[in-house]
Amino acid sequence: MPGALVEVNAETDFVARNEEFKSFVKSAAGIALTEGGDLEKLLAAGLGASTVQQTLTEMVAKIGENMSVRRTIALAVSPGAVAAYVHNAASPELGKIGVLVALKSTADKDKLAALAKQIAMHVAAASPLAISPEHLSKDVVDRERAVQTEIARQSGKPDAVIEKMMEGRMRKFYEETVLLSQTFVIDGETQVGKVIEKASKDLGAPIAVEGFVRFQVGEGIEKVESDFADEVAQMAGTR
Repeated sequence: MPGALVEVNAETDFVARNEEFKSFVKSAAGIALTEGGDLEKLLAAGLGASTVQQTLTEMVAKIGENMSVRRTIALAVSPGAVAAYVHNAASPELGKIGVLVALKSTADKDKLAALAKQIAMHVAAASPLAISPEHLSKDVVDRERAVQTEIARQSGKPDAVIEKMMEGRMRKFYEETVLLSQTFVIDGETQVGKVIEKASKDLGAPIAVEGFVRFQVGEGIEKVESDFADEVAQMAGTR
């Protein structure tokens, strides 16, 4: 069973709580699933007597507040299960953080889906960057290694010692940013990778994380807005 996420932005929480807006988002999510998480196809797809984009444009004119379908994505796996988790839910399936997790396995679908749901809850809380160190962007790893190397060199220790220090520093970085190396938020002590290993034994079939997606409403936008607010405050002499 595939899953899909859609981020629809409005300017105020007042509109986000509007029943017409919530109905539109649910409809858009259903269409996103059908269209495989393709944003262009989603906007051009039929909704009622018009398209998703036209319906949104009419809502903007009616409500008087700008709205946009910012992004969408879908996950599918076979064999296996895809589970969704929505945090800060305003209503069923609608909230500020949405997560999809796809687990590949021939294990019992219901039990696999329950595990995927727990991992999705973990992803919502821990916000990992990738499944494993191998999945991390080389740029991200190189940047972190350069930062940590510079910090280690400030200790004045020999290169051989610094190299050993780097092993521990990078291991800590992976434990903080990589899903399989993170501590599972559900029990607060076991690495996610070990949780999956145990589940594989318990369910009698190998389980692998095929993929995950985490959407947080407005991520990547807040920084710009915050900086702009600071600039305005500074210009006004209040900061």
